Amino acid sequence: MPLSETIVSILLGAGLAAACGFRVFVPFLVLSIAARAGHVPLSSDFEWMATTPALIAFASATVLEVGAYYIPWLDNVLDTVATPVAVLAGVVVAAAVVTDLSPVLRWGVAIIAGAGMAGTVQGATVLTRLKSSVATGGVANPVVSTGETAGSVATAVLAVLIPVIAFLIIVGMLALLFRVARRIARARLDR
Repeated sequence: MPLSETIVSILLGAGLAAACGFRVFVPFLVLSIAARAGHVPLSSDFEWMATTPALIAFASATVLEVGAYYIPWLDNVLDTVATPVAVLAGVVVAAAVVTDLSPVLRWGVAIIAGAGMAGTVQGATVLTRLKSSVATGGVANPVVSTGETAGSVATAVLAVLIPVIAFLIIVGMLALLFRVARRIARARLDR
């Protein structure tokens, strides 16, 4: 595989992993659809993701996950469980699309890029939901949930269609998020 295709597959994996940080199963559903359509090649170990049973399982899990985030107390409980699961999902989805690398390199890239992106985005969503819960007593959490689901869908679809642009947008959003968080922390210290 040419280097440019390898880089694109790594960026695709990072983009899908970032989408796992918003919702765990949405990127798997998008990837399954894209792989079935022949748009995204999968590593040989992950070709099962393009099967009909996998598509049905990912669709069912996505519906359950998205719906569960609209139950006021359950959304915060899910965030506790979702953090390690999102990181693991980020690793798996990245490994699924990074093709034609040795297993050591593929899993190394998947762990670094996949876990890093998924964990960073998931951490941001947990903080957002926590602030929403504290500030509004959980009343605004359905709005947050809708935004997270939309973010996951948009990120996953963009990662599949235009991986380089998706990666740049994700990095830009994370940089902005860290800048805002740093300003908030400085403002609290100045008080």
